[in-house]
Parts: sequence; C-alpha cells; structure tokens
Amino acid sequence: MEKTYSVRASDIKREWHTLDAADVVLGKLATRIASLLMGKHKPMFSRNMDTGDFVVVINAEKVHVTGNKAKQKLYYRHSGYPGGLKSISLEAMMQIHPTRAIEYAVKGMLPHTRLGDGMMKRLKVYTGSAHPHQSQVAATLAKTGKE
Repeated sequence: MEKTYSVRASDIKREWHTLDAADVVLGKLATRIASLLMGKHKPMFSRNMDTGDFVVVINAEKVHVTGNKAKQKLYYRHSGYPGGLKSISLEAMMQIHPTRAIEYAVKGMLPHTRLGDGMMKRLKVYTGSAHPHQSQVAATLAKTGKE
C-alpha cells in the first residue's frame, strides 16, 4: 500500500524565470505568469501550498492587446466616498503605469486568498530590458513564454 505524497515546505525549491513581454498578447502572457507563480508546471503542485517560482517580466510597455481593448477596457477604483468611482482605460494605463496592466491581469488569475497574496509578491514587472535580478535569474524563457 502506497502513501499519498504531501508537499512539505522544505521540499519547495523556487526558481527564477524571465519573460519578455515584447509583442506578446497580454492575456496569454498573464496565464503563463500565473501558472509559473502557482507552481502548476511542477509535479509537486498542490493547491493548499505555495509551490510557485519567481517571475521577472521585462519590456512591459511593449505588451499587446487584440481588438479594441486598448480603448474599451477600463480599470475601476473607488475612493470610498459617494461619487468616488474613477476609471482609466488600458491605453491611458499603459502610458502612465505600463507595469500595472500586467500586474492586474495576473492578480485576477491567482487565488484571491493569502496564498495569492504571497504569489503576487514573487512577481517582478519592469519596463525596459534591465532589471535588478540578474544574479538570481538562471532560467530564461523565450518571448512567447514557452520553455
């Protein structure tokens, strides 16, 4: 009779991955990032443990969207006061804060729990190709995010 394998915190080995967002569709990039952050690419994946890796995204300002999403997609926030609802289009968001579009897309794909909060802390998004994690990153992925 075999025992069921259960992941322990000591078994988790976190790797660093670099993804180039240049000329990649935002949704496809976000699903790849979410999968790496959750650890779904590992055989030891477990929903109740954070088994994911670190992900560094470069060239965030060069990500693409299909159709008219740049003008039509809106991000909302509320101040908490009456009439405090504000919105900004994806096009304006990419000009002001290009990294936030990727962060918001990934955050929506992660668990909305404490585990998801821990996963988001391991996501590093940068404009341009330079980033301060050169010494940690060993595995580099292609522009499309395929290994």
